[in-house]
Amino acid sequence: MPVKNRFAEMLPEITEWRRDLHENPEILFETHRTSAIVADKLKEFGCDDIVTGLGRTGVVGVIHGKTNTSGKVIGLRADMDALPILEATGLDYASKTPGAMHACGHDGHTAMLLGAAKYLAETRNFDGTAVVIFQPAEEGGGGGREMCEDGLMDKFGIQEVYGMHNWPGKPVGSFGIRTGAFFAAADQFHVTVTGKGGHAAKPQETIDTTVVASHIVLALQTIVSRNLDPIKQLVVSVTSFETESKAHNVIPETVTLKGTVRTLDHEVQDMAEARLVDIIHRTAEVFGAKAEVSYERGYPVMVNSDVQTDFAAEVAASVAGDCDTDAPLVMGGEDFAFMANERPGAYILVGNGDTAAVHHPLYNFNDDAIPAGCSWWAGIVEQRMPAA
Repeated sequence: MPVKNRFAEMLPEITEWRRDLHENPEILFETHRTSAIVADKLKEFGCDDIVTGLGRTGVVGVIHGKTNTSGKVIGLRADMDALPILEATGLDYASKTPGAMHACGHDGHTAMLLGAAKYLAETRNFDGTAVVIFQPAEEGGGGGREMCEDGLMDKFGIQEVYGMHNWPGKPVGSFGIRTGAFFAAADQFHVTVTGKGGHAAKPQETIDTTVVASHIVLALQTIVSRNLDPIKQLVVSVTSFETESKAHNVIPETVTLKGTVRTLDHEVQDMAEARLVDIIHRTAEVFGAKAEVSYERGYPVMVNSDVQTDFAAEVAASVAGDCDTDAPLVMGGEDFAFMANERPGAYILVGNGDTAAVHHPLYNFNDDAIPAGCSWWAGIVEQRMPAA
């Protein structure tokens, strides 16, 4: 089963949807226009049930097959939200919303799943039920978690769930996947270092928070280099260093640090959090300063289930000719993890070609990937629930 002819025919239409979404990006849970468009199209396609407002602005469509002797229910999930980035592509359909941009390809994910939904509603050549899930707030808002907390899986009786993400640098329409841990848990921390401010010409009368905070930044790097088993994965990054001083001759009373911790293993995650908190407090104490640490666990590790991953790879190979089943580990976070924690599932990468990286102002989703992506979605349903 290569790329379906129907999706080649639909390519101009799906591309038009995608570019309209690109031109009108919405951030986090504020996907009101996008959600309304999705709901209207699902109604137009003839979905058997459409639910809006799940996870605040999420949309779910239900499509029954010609028969339902299998009793199977499969969920297909796409994300809808954009990023707070100023677009620099210069495209005719570039973002019309200053400071917001579809820089991760969620416009393409939404359009591809809409295309698959239209096809599945037309043909219904499967035995069971397909549930198409359009999620807000993947980019840091935890929209997947909120949809699950609103009862997504139980409300629709979902038994398995599948997701997809475009991947720059991978040939257009090719696929990559791996079993087990795939995307990292994404935690964040916030530190306030308090010392004694004063005149920069009299450092002996101060407790210099910039020096203390600098030592903390350097000491935190030893968590990876000296506390972690070298064959495991961990990222500890301090991404923000701010002082209250705006003058060249003032030693500030406080310094704030922010950063992220990425892990693929719960034991490593526990170790990293404990060491980070301990290092920060002890380093501050050595210099006579105080430190307050807030550590927040964010998206969990995104784990692909063995059976569903093998099947997803088979479908991908039937579309593209083959599938890379040893895709590299990704230290970025992905909130499909919340859905994969509730039901067996698999998350796959589809090639976006030689484009700018995701989260870059020059990124753009490659419309040439649409037929392959849509065919994979449809194949998941038709091959997992073959018509009786």
